[in-house]
Parts: sequence; structure tokens; C-alpha cells
Amino acid sequence: MSDFKARLKQIVSEHEVLIQQRNKPSASNNGIFQRWENPVVTAAHAPIIWRYDLDEKTNPLLMERIGVNAALNPGAIKFNDKYVLVVRVEGHDRKSFFAVAESDNGIDNFKFRDYPIVMPETSEPDTNVYDMRLTQHQDGWIYGLFCTERKDKTRMEDTSAAEAQCGIARTKDLVTWERLPDLITHSGQQRNVVLHPEFFEGKYALYTRPQDGFISVGGGGGIGWGLCDDMTNAEVKSEVIVDGKIYHTIKEIKNGQGPAPIKTDEGWLHLAHGVRNTAAGLRYVLYMFMTALNEPWKVTHAPGGHLIAPEGKERVGDVSNVCFSNGWIQEGNDVNIYYASSDTRIHVATTTVEQLVDYVKNTPEDGLRSALSVETRCALIEKNLRILSEACE
Repeated sequence: MSDFKARLKQIVSEHEVLIQQRNKPSASNNGIFQRWENPVVTAAHAPIIWRYDLDEKTNPLLMERIGVNAALNPGAIKFNDKYVLVVRVEGHDRKSFFAVAESDNGIDNFKFRDYPIVMPETSEPDTNVYDMRLTQHQDGWIYGLFCTERKDKTRMEDTSAAEAQCGIARTKDLVTWERLPDLITHSGQQRNVVLHPEFFEGKYALYTRPQDGFISVGGGGGIGWGLCDDMTNAEVKSEVIVDGKIYHTIKEIKNGQGPAPIKTDEGWLHLAHGVRNTAAGLRYVLYMFMTALNEPWKVTHAPGGHLIAPEGKERVGDVSNVCFSNGWIQEGNDVNIYYASSDTRIHVATTTVEQLVDYVKNTPEDGLRSALSVETRCALIEKNLRILSEACE
């Protein structure tokens, strides 16, 4: 066997071992959700036919020609009995694209389709696209809302100046995508826009994130709510803030909606990300809240603090100390939360609707002052000491 064929056989074998690796729950469990030991999708999961030229004549040393840097921030949906992730794949060239990875059980053996998604462009081509939120809408379409990034032409001298808006596409089969015009709002820029799964008063409803600049949300920001008549020419003329930023909390710098909310008898369950500043830079965590069934812009329960924060190896990566989610899958009472760590790899945490509703309704809210935090904790301690005392009698 030639060196080329031997190396190719080794590369294929190592990739198959990775794809077929079984996952198992981690030892720790806080009763709210269960982490799993292995990431479910990484850059190494990208098919070798995406990365290598397998022609010995043009690549005799079998070098990786088109590298993949990261696999992160997936939209998620259950489709044709498969757990489907629309993954943000980032190449070594820093350009992101979307690709579908599928699994039978949702916790391991995710495999990419042979080709990434060919996303049509608008009349103003995207420089970069990423972080798709998938919504199976009441109208019968699956919508993918994502960030479209372009050069800020008002600041041509600054090569890092960018503009973010909400791109929109829809599909019936997750293969062929119809690109629709970008969302029009009266905010400066938009990121993290999510389509509500049901009509509201005959209109499409969207969770927005108005911001002044590409990175900074400015003085406003927060998770917004707006209505539009038609997704084929989507325009939100006014936004109200559902969940705003708050000083000295996990969302003091910015926050944004994760996936579309889950409908329960108690209200709409929301997963979001919050960002605060630290001496080591920005820290991203995931948190939850609930809104009223008939008024999805009104928060009814807001547990204090984060739900999921990066731990251990999750804290290290391309952009360290980051947890981000824009996809979860509900099947009956079961919920799989797909989250990326440090803009590098994708993990899963499993839980149930019952657990999440309990967590959201019964976790104390943030008192916004140290004294109130101590007061709340002391009340819990006093209650528990009394219970333990009675149990020992």
C-alpha cells in the first residue's frame, strides 16, 4: 500500500471512530439539567471531503486544503425522526456557513450531510452568515433567521467596522432554502432575532435585539418584541423590550434570545444569553425566563443568575469563557439544549419541560443587592435547618 493510501485509510478510520463515539452523562447533576461528557459536534466532525483534496495527483502529501476552525451555535429541530442541527461551521478563513448534522438519538453520532447548505444571497451579498434560529411556524414553513454581516460602508477606513442585520430564509425540507429579504426595523442594527412559533393577532411575531453598533448595544438593547404582516417582506415598525439589561447582573452588557420559546401550560419558556464584563473580558452565560401565554412580551417569572455557564474545558477555545445557545429540541416532556462553548464546539444538556418550569417558577429572582441575596439565602438555610432538626427528632 502506498504512503498516500495508508494515510488516507488512517484519516478515514480516525474520523469514523470520532463520529461513532458513544456519549455518556457526566457525573455531576444539579437536578435541573444533565450535562454529557463529550461535545456532540466539533470541527473534527466536518467530513474529510470538505477539508482534503483526495486526489493523489494534486495532493500527493494528503494535506488538509480547506481547514475548519470551529463548529458552533446550531439551530435545532426534530425532523423526519432525526435530531437535526443547522451548525455554524467556521473555516480557517473566518467565513461561517451553515451545514446540517443529524443524529438518531440527539446525544451522539451526529453526522454532517455531504454538502453544506447553499444559502442564496440577496442583492447585497453577505460577507458572513451565522447563528441560525430555526422555527417550525404555524404557517407550515420552517424559518431560519440568522445574522448577516456586511462591511459598514459609512466607515470604510476601519477594516473591522461591520453591520449586522437579520437574514431570513425558509424551507420545507431542510435541503432547498428560499432566501427572503432581510428584516427591516427602525433600529441601527439587529442580531439574535427569533421568530415566535405562532401567529399573534394574525401577525408574525419576532423577538429582536436592537443595538446601536455591531458589538455594542449602546444605551438600549435587550430582548425586544415586534410584529410584522408578512415574512416575505418582513418589517417591524415598533419594538418593545421584553427583557432588558440590568446593572451588575449576568446581563449587564447585553443579552439576546436563544431559540424560539417552548409553549407550556404555565407560559412560554425562554432560553437566552447574558453578557457581563470581567477583568478577563466578556463572559457569556445562559439564563431563562417565562412570559405569559397570551402576552408573550410580558415576563412572569425570572429566576436569578445563570442556568448554564462554561465549566472546565468549556471555558477554553477560540473566544474563551463563552456559553451560547440558539437551539433546543422539545419532544414531549424531554428537552435537549444544544449549546456551544467558547465559540469552538457544541455540547448537549438534557432536561425536561417539568424541570425547566419548576426551575423558572421556584428559583428566587435576583434581588439586585448583596444584602437581599444574603437575606434570600438565609431564609433557605433557616428552612433547611428546621427540616433537618425535625427529621432527627
